[in-house]
Amino acid sequence: MNKPRSQPKLLSQIVGQTIADAFARQGFAATGLVTHRPEIVGAEIADHAEPMRMIWPRRVHEDDPEPATLVLRVEGPVALEMQHLSGVIVERVNRFFGWRAVGRIQIRQAPLMRREKKKAPPAPDPEVVGRLAAAMGDIADEGLRNALARLGASVKRT
Repeated sequence: MNKPRSQPKLLSQIVGQTIADAFARQGFAATGLVTHRPEIVGAEIADHAEPMRMIWPRRVHEDDPEPATLVLRVEGPVALEMQHLSGVIVERVNRFFGWRAVGRIQIRQAPLMRREKKKAPPAPDPEVVGRLAAAMGDIADEGLRNALARLGASVKRT
């Protein structure tokens, strides 16, 4: 008896659930607060502060949940400014959620977890590019010939 084959799952479904589980352990009900923070709090605030977790108080009444405390990692020099902007941050986060999810902000001074931008690879050696371009004399378009020569030199380098 043959079993019906299960359909393969999309990678986005698997990874999305894994990420959601990791965020849930930090108190985040939705990943959007972390993944879209520049759109939520503004680019300037997002450049200097990132959410670490949300601390939810124990529920006393089901009908009236207490708002959470949003813990932000903030670079040391701007911590005081972020403290002054805490009301703005709370308002913008609550607008994102659509209800009073956050009641206050806690600030932890620490370096941000920024990812370093990849450096552009160095340009190919001009001598190699010149030799390759000269070898492609049968290509009439000079711009195309030079582009192919640069591509070839880059491929040879790796």
